[in-house]
Amino acid sequence: MVALMDWKNGAKGHKFIASFSGGKDSVLAIYKASQVGQAMGLIVMLEEEGQRSRSHGMPPEVIQAQADSIGLPVYTAAASWADYESVFLGLLEQAKNQGAEVLVTGDLDMPAHGCWHEKITKKVGLKLGMPLWEMDHREAVDEFIHLGFVTMIVTVNLSLGMTEDDLGRVLTPDYIKELEARNIDPCGEGGEFHTTVIDGPLFQYPITVRKCPIIRDGGYAFLPLELAKKESKKGGENEPKVRFITKH
Repeated sequence: MVALMDWKNGAKGHKFIASFSGGKDSVLAIYKASQVGQAMGLIVMLEEEGQRSRSHGMPPEVIQAQADSIGLPVYTAAASWADYESVFLGLLEQAKNQGAEVLVTGDLDMPAHGCWHEKITKKVGLKLGMPLWEMDHREAVDEFIHLGFVTMIVTVNLSLGMTEDDLGRVLTPDYIKELEARNIDPCGEGGEFHTTVIDGPLFQYPITVRKCPIIRDGGYAFLPLELAKKESKKGGENEPKVRFITKH
């Protein structure tokens, strides 16, 4: 049990590489791990064609813009589901060779036994850090918002209570209450939704994006984003946190 409890504090005193989706959980995990360890890069897996991230469907330029604002390099590769693990292991090996000691992920509900991330980190000789592990879902999203992070809904599962009207909405305390009133997990841990983080305490400047036409695929709806332009570093307190530009 001691080894399992180390998951929450796995990054303490270590250099770490972080599994990065661009969404709220991975960003909060990096933020918390950075308070006790040293971040050295982000791992981003792309779909086979290399045009979108595997997890949240973001184009590489948006992911790169997030990484540039955070100030970390990106370790990225395209993979099918069939070769996902071997490609991911290759990126971990590369990061380890450059000094990484720990893989940090944003998982909250990872089972204590049979954890995939634990299995692959052991294969390459890295430790595992999951700062959000077993955290209360409402507590996690409340902390995320309280810290000043800005994130928007980019994917919804229409069979789990979400609608196309949720796409593009920013997580706020009032919106979280609304989701809970609709019996939707405030972290989307049941697969109800995915998000993309645009700004927050990890970011040197906000990411300005264009909202593109909604894409529908079976029971899902997606809001593609395009990078609008690179922002300058943050200025005064009254400067807007984020600007959304809709593509017509």
